[in-house]
Amino acid sequence: MNMSSDSAAKLAFVTGGSRGLGFEVARGIARTGIGSVIIAKDSARLESAAEQLRSEFPGITFQTSACDLEDQIQTRNAAESLLAKYGAPFSLVLAHGVMSERMSKTLRTTDAEWRRVMAINLDSVFTLVNVLGAPMADARDGRRIVIFSACLGRMSGPGNAGGLAPYRISKAGVNAFVRNLAHETGLGARGFYVDAMCPNHSRTDMGGPDAPRSAEEGAECAVWLATREFNPGDTTGVLWEDREIVPW
Repeated sequence: MNMSSDSAAKLAFVTGGSRGLGFEVARGIARTGIGSVIIAKDSARLESAAEQLRSEFPGITFQTSACDLEDQIQTRNAAESLLAKYGAPFSLVLAHGVMSERMSKTLRTTDAEWRRVMAINLDSVFTLVNVLGAPMADARDGRRIVIFSACLGRMSGPGNAGGLAPYRISKAGVNAFVRNLAHETGLGARGFYVDAMCPNHSRTDMGGPDAPRSAEEGAECAVWLATREFNPGDTTGVLWEDREIVPW
């Protein structure tokens, strides 16, 4: 594969990269000539995924970082180690997440279930961006953060309409987080972009084998956001689905 020197110098950090949507994000980004550090909990599965990517894309760098993103201290330490080793990434794609238990309505959810889902879906997002976002923004050279959200986290349409309370509310938090950070960093005017995206119902461990979309299809919009050319005035700080802005 031919890579420009510009592409070869770039690196993405991708969470959830050992399987499913995160793995497909790393694959999609590799097609543009950009390597990745893939991050997930299972070190053996991570290394297997990295070997598959190296085989498919010879000459492109793939590294791994094992981290339990439910553990905020471990997550912060991992992010600081990645920053020290590789510098600020060109793209940070947060594709990890968990679904809440089926019967987790607000008045029936346990403390443990609430804490588990919030820790993985929202707290880890804050921690990773808190460590990595500042040097990315300070670079002022078009770096971008893409965070997987969900339409169930919208405040309209199929959003917070009851049930799956920890999941829906964690994703609403992601949407609010993205919008707030985008405003704090000048809505792209400083050459830093942050967006949420909805992969829709995809065939992953979470989505199940009967979902209408493949994992590759679910990851496509995130790959586009992580690699597309931004121009002054382009919209950021919003929720995307299939390359279209959706209300939230």
